[in-house]
Amino acid sequence: MIESFASAETEKVFHGQVSRKLPRDIQRTARRKLVYLQDAEDLQDLLAPPGNRLEKLHGDRAGQYSIRINDQWRICFRWENGQAVDVEIVDYHR
Repeated sequence: MIESFASAETEKVFHGQVSRKLPRDIQRTARRKLVYLQDAEDLQDLLAPPGNRLEKLHGDRAGQYSIRINDQWRICFRWENGQAVDVEIVDYHR
């Protein structure tokens, strides 16, 4: 379940609204992945489908996890007490 968003644009996409600040071509896939995140009861639930490529992050993002939207864009979040916290869509290569 998603507890909070770190980005208003990510929250817009989750609610089916169009974000002008994120590429339109990723928003449909991003929304689908956000629904997976909302439905997850356990972090392991995000291992399927394999295209999520759930990863534990390091460095500046230590303590966070990510699932892939595509090769460039990720949904990053922290997992606390069975909930996704500070969820945001990020350009992982910036």
